[in-house]
Amino acid sequence: MFKNRKVVVVMPAYNAEKTLRQTYNEVMENGEVDEIILVDDASHDRTVELARSLDHVTVHVHDQNRGYGANQKTCYRLALDAGADIVIMIHPDYQYTPKLIPAMVCLIGNGLYECVLGSRILGGYALKGGMPLWKYVSNRALTLFSNILMGAKLSEYHTGYRAFSRELLLRLPLDRNSDDFVFDNQIMAQVIWLGVNIAEITCPTKYFKEASSINFRRSVTYGFGCVFTALKFRLAKMGLARPALFKSD
Repeated sequence: MFKNRKVVVVMPAYNAEKTLRQTYNEVMENGEVDEIILVDDASHDRTVELARSLDHVTVHVHDQNRGYGANQKTCYRLALDAGADIVIMIHPDYQYTPKLIPAMVCLIGNGLYECVLGSRILGGYALKGGMPLWKYVSNRALTLFSNILMGAKLSEYHTGYRAFSRELLLRLPLDRNSDDFVFDNQIMAQVIWLGVNIAEITCPTKYFKEASSINFRRSVTYGFGCVFTALKFRLAKMGLARPALFKSD
């Protein structure tokens, strides 16, 4: 709880058994998180069993693998249903440190921002943290392209560490977004479309065997999805298209 506002952490999980407990311990250490909602996307390991043994964790299981975007949709819906005022998404693979949660909560809870991103690029530690060079180059190129077309100045659009106010989540047409990885990019485009100021804080990142990562083929698909999202945004701003992603009705 932060200033009488309920803080909920959501974890989109898939085969996270080996890293879940460490992530959970650091999330709960800060003392401000009221509840963790873990949505399991049909894991093949003991993620669900372990999650159900942890205090203050609500577990929801998809009956089949629906995709990363679909997982996030369930996460945010359940968080809002639970009365969350501040929602932080962090992956349970321990790639991002939960120790930044208090800073994110403070920025939103004090009314300074409605959206906060944990950036792997700010501070210049992405490569030092083990981000593969091809991913770093792709990240920078896609971010530059998106910034130009969407008129923003973000350091990256692709982090899986995000915080939102309840009010902002309720304004976002999340069900119109993809069920795949490009959901991450689409939701940021929607936030920018609404004219919402976005805060970024530098986030140390760890890349290791157990950390989740999409393969090269799916990364290419994601990259094209980001390009198409930025193009739709620009065409919509110019009044040349009316993509569902950016319709308010």
